[in-house]
Amino acid sequence: MFKLFRYIQAVLFISLFPIHRIEANILSKYTSLDKTIRVKVSFNSPSAQNDSMHRLVLLKTIKGSFKDFSIDNLGNLFLILPTNQIKKLDNNFDSVAVFNDTKRFGDLFTIDVSNPLKVLAFYKDFSTILMLDRQLNIKNVIDLRQQNIFQVAAISQSNDNNIWLFDENEYKLKKMDNYGKLIMETPDFRLLFNDSHAFIPKCIIDNNNLLYLYHPTVGWKVFDYYGGFKTQYLFQNWNDVSVVDGFLKGHDQNNFFAERPKDLRSYKLTPNVDLKKAKKILVKQNIYYFLTQDGIEIYNSL
Repeated sequence: MFKLFRYIQAVLFISLFPIHRIEANILSKYTSLDKTIRVKVSFNSPSAQNDSMHRLVLLKTIKGSFKDFSIDNLGNLFLILPTNQIKKLDNNFDSVAVFNDTKRFGDLFTIDVSNPLKVLAFYKDFSTILMLDRQLNIKNVIDLRQQNIFQVAAISQSNDNNIWLFDENEYKLKKMDNYGKLIMETPDFRLLFNDSHAFIPKCIIDNNNLLYLYHPTVGWKVFDYYGGFKTQYLFQNWNDVSVVDGFLKGHDQNNFFAERPKDLRSYKLTPNVDLKKAKKILVKQNIYYFLTQDGIEIYNSL
């Protein structure tokens, strides 16, 4: 109670004297307080939130019917066709590789291209992960069913060249090696969060030795590299989330959002392009990629 009293005193003081650096330092000490309270208070600082119009200029359109896509750190574009074929385009949009083994493993759920030298293709219905090389040739097939893993919500490459996944049957975050051997796992999320309807992430992001798990109705949960729960952030109803330079990023049907909890920086950008037309939006180095009904639209940010 004493700490809470001192916290309220600090907020009252800051509201009269907007010393922004002091505000961020004081609020960051009270990580046990509800995140929505801390974010709301931080907006008292004129520099804490930056709302602005965001002008996007169309650079190119790749016509076609695609059910998904991704982009690696080298600017290569991976297009997933309705037939589950994968096409790789270089940063000049020239075709450089094709994956044609479309029938053996069922429907392609997602791909992870965070490591340009090792592409992961995840077939959720068969609990199978394919490891592909840069030319999209199969290097290894991981049948998770051999490890008694039959339902996986999400996968991600780890920074130490292994694989993260979330086991829906056991409600556990697990790390596997490249041959499917279990390296580590967390406790059951139902026990960890004291919730019979446990948090099941829609995506897993490995960034700067932390794991970020996201679900739109719950927000972010952050773990260390040993599977220890660290904190959570209640930024909800975002799509196509990412983590860049400490910023949690995403968008809704109208705006792009970026939140950096460590110093309470907050941005909301309203673009001149209708976000509702996009089935998926990815951003790489200030280039915006929109998956639409007619293909991929590529925009530059001014």
